[in-house]
Amino acid sequence: MKTNKRLFPGLALALAGALSAGGASAAEEPMMVSVQRLSLETAQRIAQATVDACRERGIQIGVTVVDRDGVVQTQSRDTIAAPITIPISAKKAYTAANFNAATSDLEPRADSAVGRQDFLVMSAGGLPIQVGGALVGGVGVSGAPAGETDEACAQAGLDAVQDDLEMAM
Repeated sequence: MKTNKRLFPGLALALAGALSAGGASAAEEPMMVSVQRLSLETAQRIAQATVDACRERGIQIGVTVVDRDGVVQTQSRDTIAAPITIPISAKKAYTAANFNAATSDLEPRADSAVGRQDFLVMSAGGLPIQVGGALVGGVGVSGAPAGETDEACAQAGLDAVQDDLEMAM
C-alpha cells in the first residue's frame, strides 16, 4: 500500500512525539526493584533477644520472626512455653508485617471483617521491623500473661539489633 506523505506529516510527528514521551517515562520507571531483607542470622538474633528479655521477667514464650511478606524466617519456643505460643506468635508477626503496625494498635479492628480472619491476630505482641523507615519484617510473641508484656519482649528483641540494622543501610 502506497501512502501520500503529504497527507500525514502531522500524524507522523504526533506519533513520534508520543512514542518518545512514552519511552522517556518508561525509562524513568525501573523494571525491577531492590528489596532489603533480614538475614537469617539477624532474625535469629531478634528471636533470641526476645526470649532472653521474657526470661528475665520469668516468662516462657514463643517468638516468630517473619520477612516483609509475613513468611516465617525463624521461630523459637522456650523450654516450657506452651506449644500454642508458636502459632499465635506467628499470626502476630504476620499481622504486624502485613499491616506495618504494632498489633496493639490494631486491637480496635479485631472485631471487624478483617480482624476476624483466621490468619490474623490483632492483640498486643506483634511489631513491624523497620529499617530506615522501610518495612523488612515482623516479630510476634505469645506466652506472657498480658499482651503488653509480649510486646515489651518483642521490642527488646528489636532493640538488640536496631542500631546494627540502621548502620547496615
